[in-house]
Amino acid sequence: MGAWGAGPLVVGVDSSTQSTKVLVVDAATGEVAARGQAPHTVSTGPGRESDPEEWWEALTRALAACGDPARQASAVSVAGQQHGLVTLDAAGRPVRPALLWNDVRPAPQSRRLIEELDGPEAWAERAGSLPGPSFTVAKWAWLRDREPAAARATAAVRLPHDYLTERLTGEAVTDRGDASGTGWWSSATESYDAEVLGHVGLRTEMLPRVARPGEAAGTVRPEGLPLPHGALVAAGTGDNMAAALGLGLRPGRPVISLGTSGTVYAVTTRRPADPTGTVAGFADARGDWLPLACTLNCTLAVDRMAALLGRDREAVEPGGSVAVLPFLDGERTPNLPDAAGLLHGLRHDTTGGQVLQAAYDGAAFALLRALDLVAGPETAADEPLLLIGGGARGRAWRDTVRRLSGRAVIVPREGELVALGAAAQAAGLLLGEDPAAVARRWGTDGGERYEAVERDAAAWERLTRTLTAAGPLFGV
Repeated sequence: MGAWGAGPLVVGVDSSTQSTKVLVVDAATGEVAARGQAPHTVSTGPGRESDPEEWWEALTRALAACGDPARQASAVSVAGQQHGLVTLDAAGRPVRPALLWNDVRPAPQSRRLIEELDGPEAWAERAGSLPGPSFTVAKWAWLRDREPAAARATAAVRLPHDYLTERLTGEAVTDRGDASGTGWWSSATESYDAEVLGHVGLRTEMLPRVARPGEAAGTVRPEGLPLPHGALVAAGTGDNMAAALGLGLRPGRPVISLGTSGTVYAVTTRRPADPTGTVAGFADARGDWLPLACTLNCTLAVDRMAALLGRDREAVEPGGSVAVLPFLDGERTPNLPDAAGLLHGLRHDTTGGQVLQAAYDGAAFALLRALDLVAGPETAADEPLLLIGGGARGRAWRDTVRRLSGRAVIVPREGELVALGAAAQAAGLLLGEDPAAVARRWGTDGGERYEAVERDAAAWERLTRTLTAAGPLFGV
């Protein structure tokens, strides 16, 4: 029994784009015993890169900030940002900074891979997804084209969560959830795709073993960490898969996550395969599937618009005829990697608050367009949306999603659902239980409910017309 509550303590880690967050959780009750956080550096300019060593240093600092509870933990799991390309040399050191999920420079390689390996339908059937610019396979192809010396020096390829798990355990292990976002893992066979690997010059032995759901990656090996030596380490997973675990998600419950990126997803028992590329056919961390649509431009883009306008992020105003498509970093949904932000419909009487509200509308619109494709027939048309991520705490975001969707939204009490899901995975491993069932026992999906309002069809139609008309400006 742990000294902090009814059960043993477990650690859940969220290694995200900009920081590492750690929760120490009572495995029996879900009570959070300690929290820690440390920042990362992300490059600016045309690409988005980070030094993997910074992730490890941030994990160590975040664990240390948790104090004694972390040092008494019996199990740990790492969830990480998906898709990132980590290249290691023969000694296990990073060859270069990691290419992050929101680096869209590999757009040409993405298009080429789809063409060279039999087109969209074949990719959807084999991988469950089209290999967009975010996908790891496109990033590896970019590296081979643009930095061939770095590619030749690469002895091993990892995802961000794999890298941290391997630093903890000394074992090269990933899971089906995060592997399903690489482009070289086949959702049809649930194994690495030898044809894709051969096409891009990779070998299976350069990749981590894919652990089965519920299987351990190993135990904590390094001495001196703010964790017990020998504590169990779960396989970990991608951040979206961990958030689904953290909510104890069942089929039929759609989720919208409002963070640096925006995502909409739902658990399903049906293997997804969308040849349009709108929906990524990810696996979840348990054995089901997690169809997901992702936008690159969410809270960060809206906050940038607020800064340009000199307004507080909540200082929105209703009305007006302006439409904003805040594609400041290109876009993934819709697939417009070369797009820039667009503002249309200004009038003399347009206010700054109306422009800011239109930026919220444009970001939410991109996610909600994909909702029906993601949720599918298992989800009722009036099912409330679970709203998570930093944006879910903001009134303007909540009101915008309700107004454009016509649905109620529920904001879970615990904001750090990725770290909580990783903790549930660690608890499931330790206790021999389904991690989603552990999270449901913890009551993680409970929170504030905001009732549905009448859907704003006029704003929806205005955004639809603007997106259609802007095709030539976006290179379509």
